[in-house]
Amino acid sequence: MGAEKIAVIGNGIIGHGVAQVFAAAGHPVTMIGRNEASLAAALAKIRASLAEFVEQDLLSSTEAAGAVARIQPSIELSTARDADLVIEAVTEDLPLKLKIFGELDKLCRPDAILASSSGQPASALLANVQHRGRVIATHFWYPPQLIPLVEICGGPHCTPDVLARTVALIRGTGKEPVVIEKEVKGFIGNRLQFALLREAWALWADGIASAEAIDAVVKASFGRRIGITGPIESADIGGLATMVSFGNSLIPDLSTAAQAPEKVATQLTKDGMPGIYDWSKRDVGELRARRMTELFRWLKADRAARVKS
Repeated sequence: MGAEKIAVIGNGIIGHGVAQVFAAAGHPVTMIGRNEASLAAALAKIRASLAEFVEQDLLSSTEAAGAVARIQPSIELSTARDADLVIEAVTEDLPLKLKIFGELDKLCRPDAILASSSGQPASALLANVQHRGRVIATHFWYPPQLIPLVEICGGPHCTPDVLARTVALIRGTGKEPVVIEKEVKGFIGNRLQFALLREAWALWADGIASAEAIDAVVKASFGRRIGITGPIESADIGGLATMVSFGNSLIPDLSTAAQAPEKVATQLTKDGMPGIYDWSKRDVGELRARRMTELFRWLKADRAARVKS
């Protein structure tokens, strides 16, 4: 349990989850939003989420109440002044982010860490910052309170001390920080995710198979094992020579034509369609609930593994 003070700028789907993560780990958290109404809504979501953690026996009711008590809502950016770590989690609006980082650089102590939870590299956030060595990217995945990964990338200006402190703070919350050595657009996770999505969209658009069939192939095959062995591990233990040989045959045939999301999918969004599936005939609430149940199952397994180690 650390006593470092945390400030989270933004209280949307990522911001309120990040606030919950640090508060549940014992940190005092200032959650800064645009108005009182949005902050009240965010606190209600945090209470509901913590109640699920209690129901899943991952927190006691006393621990959940303590986490809520450690979150101080605010509409003033100046309340981040005393924070040891500030995490920006506002909408993907680069001019807004640049403004916020410039103001934080003037407000906060020189040794305070200024982090962004978005997919923006640290070097993209420096235009208005003088103390550039303390700016770092900390990319949380949705929902932050359930997904363990946090991608951390310091960029060319970040100091080794800031990187080490950030990793330690995030690991102390029970998350799994992964350090990216070199800035790359989208970091690691989104690049892998969109490589798969590009091929899935291409297969669907070319009439190779239905959306249902493509999703079933993933869920009923490598999707079952990829949570245990990642793609490089899987190739190694499956036989690297075999995978290289098969790759020489298959990789040239994979979709590389698309320089943007598949045209057919893009047209669906222009037509006001919510997706490729007809969601009027599918229970999206039930699907999301099953996904949440599986995420909680993994979270329990992660915690059990940490106890053993």
